[in-house]
Amino acid sequence: MKKIVFTGGGTAGHVTPNLAIIPHFLQAGWDVHYIGIREGIERTLVTPLTGVTYHAIHSGKLRRYFDVKNLTDPFRVVQGGFEAARLMRRIAPNVLFSKGGFVSVPVVYGAWLHRIPAVLHESDMTPGLANKITAPLSKAICTTFPEAAETMGAKAVYTGTPLRAELFAGDRAKGLAFLGFNGQKPVLTMMGGSSGAASVNTALRAALDTLLPRFDIAHICGKNNTDDTLTEKAGYRQLEYVSAELADIFAATDIMLSRAGANALSELLALKKPALLVPYPREASRGDQILNASSFEKRGFSRVLQQENMTAETLANELSTLWAKKDDYQHAMAREPLNNGTAKVIEIIEQYAK
Repeated sequence: MKKIVFTGGGTAGHVTPNLAIIPHFLQAGWDVHYIGIREGIERTLVTPLTGVTYHAIHSGKLRRYFDVKNLTDPFRVVQGGFEAARLMRRIAPNVLFSKGGFVSVPVVYGAWLHRIPAVLHESDMTPGLANKITAPLSKAICTTFPEAAETMGAKAVYTGTPLRAELFAGDRAKGLAFLGFNGQKPVLTMMGGSSGAASVNTALRAALDTLLPRFDIAHICGKNNTDDTLTEKAGYRQLEYVSAELADIFAATDIMLSRAGANALSELLALKKPALLVPYPREASRGDQILNASSFEKRGFSRVLQQENMTAETLANELSTLWAKKDDYQHAMAREPLNNGTAKVIEIIEQYAK
């Protein structure tokens, strides 16, 4: 029986692509293992999966800024490296697939010590710190963006991002019914990530009176970010978080308002949903969302509104322009050959499985 180890964590974005391809290896009869940390979101998402063995190790967060924990976390990384090495020796997998995040550093190192081939995946235009550190220890680096593959060296391959199959199984009628919309107006859906996007939430709500005559609006605003004064506003539905109904909501959606996280963009591309992107500003991140959004804009997939230029008026104007040109954006996305990276990433993993 072939064996595979997955790793990745810290945020849901470092886990969900793994969840998209784990079912393939389970169905193919592989012995599937996952290495994460004890308190990580990866444990919450992975442990309910039947047939996957979860192993917890220590790991320290990799920070680009000063924090007193920077003095102690390197020792946790070293400890995790020894733990991962012991796991790799005991499991003896054919291949490791790493989605990044700080937990992946000791795991990839442990695989390298035992000559277990590692395949990485980088979602953003520029590599995160974990993937920068582990790239020399890997056999291949799959990328979401073609520009990333061009700049990350000979190991890099443009594959797109693995996406969950259920994402494509949505039903428009069910989505409209769940949202309480009658389908007479196009649906605008706003998503800001698992924790929401406060500035975009505020601007969208300020623009409601301008937008609602034209659109029904589904607003996935993040935990504890609903506005009780708008609960009864006709054509506007607020949701803190959506899981099981997300595919149906996507099926009911005509245009999107979104941050520019790589996983979200991969879903928009695969589903061919025209979007207005408001990337996190550089001072709030390492600038990856600005680069992600720029790539989508240059390839004709989306419009971009920088947060510093966002007001209720500019947001409403950009969304109106997006709606007027939605067919152009859909045609551009339809021409993209790699709009779902699941099969390509699986092919590369199986290629390097020793």
